[in-house]
Amino acid sequence: MPAVPKHRQPIINAAVTLFRRQGFARTGLNDIIDVSGAPKGSLYHYFPDGKSSIAVAAVEEAGRRVAATIAKLADECGSTGELLQAHARLLAGWMQASGFRNGCPITTVLLELAPRERTVTEAGRKAYSARISLLRDKLLADGFTRPRAEALAVLCTSALQGALIQARVERSGRPIAVTAAELARLIETEAGAMRG
Repeated sequence: MPAVPKHRQPIINAAVTLFRRQGFARTGLNDIIDVSGAPKGSLYHYFPDGKSSIAVAAVEEAGRRVAATIAKLADECGSTGELLQAHARLLAGWMQASGFRNGCPITTVLLELAPRERTVTEAGRKAYSARISLLRDKLLADGFTRPRAEALAVLCTSALQGALIQARVERSGRPIAVTAAELARLIETEAGAMRG
């Protein structure tokens, strides 16, 4: 039976936290080792290609976490508009709890490395694609056509990512709340017109 990779996940978790807070370039390997509690040799064992391979794993992990949150909200919420506003409340709460130091680890890494680092870019593409697919499916359930659901899912994802950056700059959850409320209004108005 193969050995359980004891230190791999703590290294990834540390990278997600540090990249979210300070970005890729400002996070050193020693920072990741200190936060993870893993021995330095473990870092090179699990990530022999260095820091960019840690970035891939961190983006993948963050993507899984976001997708799990959105999937849970999709099950709990009656409409896409409700889902967006519930997600916005979570995002604003997390950012406020961090003193607006934290951002999205996917976005912070991609802003620094995409498209130059192909493997990181591909991990980001997959992370965003999973999020967009979940929103698209919820919009389909709301009665939108596939092309319109796809377009609105892209719009929602892009707008909320921009709102996260603005919230961090303004040190306020208001940009996130306003963005989600306006997206919900747009979606509900359009859905109402389709039904009416």
